[in-house]
Amino acid sequence: MQQPPFRFFDDIATREIAPGFFSKLVHTPNNTINFITVKAGCSVPLHQHIHRQSSFVIEGEFEMTVAGETRILTPSSFVVIEPDTIHGGTAVTDCKLIDIFDPVREDYKKLTEQ
Repeated sequence: MQQPPFRFFDDIATREIAPGFFSKLVHTPNNTINFITVKAGCSVPLHQHIHRQSSFVIEGEFEMTVAGETRILTPSSFVVIEPDTIHGGTAVTDCKLIDIFDPVREDYKKLTEQ
């Protein structure tokens, strides 16, 4: 279904996609954009998927491990994770992130259809 070009952020439902990870999901024909608020200390375990993932910290600090290398992401840094690369992370502080996935996260898309 075609979405209008202009939308309101408050109209997007917030979903807890993992414990402490609260997301607003936007899907386009080519990607999924995930606006996430994460509680300090909450983690996503090491995992991998077919999507290229670009992660940007907007507020706070997020410790990210990608292919065995760990760094603290802050609003001055970002990470691009290639498809099938093992990665995971933990919120050092309460934080806000934006993740962009290419191609579309069909699993996340199903969440917005419920």
